[in-house]
Amino acid sequence: MSEIVVVLTEETLTDLDVEHITALHAERDVRYHVLVPADTEANVLVSLVDHLSLGELREALDAVLGREPAPERAHATATDQLDHSVAAFTSAGSTADGAVVADDPLPALRAVVADREVAEIVVVTRPHALEDTFHTDWASRARDELQVPVLHLYGGTNRLG
Repeated sequence: MSEIVVVLTEETLTDLDVEHITALHAERDVRYHVLVPADTEANVLVSLVDHLSLGELREALDAVLGREPAPERAHATATDQLDHSVAAFTSAGSTADGAVVADDPLPALRAVVADREVAEIVVVTRPHALEDTFHTDWASRARDELQVPVLHLYGGTNRLG
C-alpha cells in the first residue's frame, strides 16, 4: 500500500520543486496529496515585510494598497495552481491528487491527517521573514499541532525553511 505524503504549497509547484520532493521518497511507494490555500485574506504588515525583505517593491505597494484578489478570483487561481502542481507530479511519474483549501490550511491538514495514514507533510513556500523568524509559518504550526514529520522547503530552490 502506498504511503501518503501531503504537500502544502502556496504557489504552483515547479518541475524543480517536484524533483526535490520526489527525490526524498525515491525508494518508497508514495502517493502525493497536494493542498493549495485560496489566498483570500492577507495580513498587510506581514505581506509588506515579506515583500520588502525580498526586494519586491511593487508587490509591497500592492499589499499596502489592499490589492488582494476577490475570493472568487483567489479560488480560481488556487485551482489553477493545484491543477498544474498535480500535473507536475504526474509528469514526474508519481501519483497525485489534491484540493483547494481555506486561507488557513491547518484545519485541512488536521482533517487529512485524521482521515488518512499520512507519512509526512512537505510545506513549500516562499521565504516569509516574520513568520519564519517567529515560527508562526505553516510548517512550524503543523509541527506543533500534528504528530507527523514536517519538512519545509522554499519553492524553486533546494533550501530548507
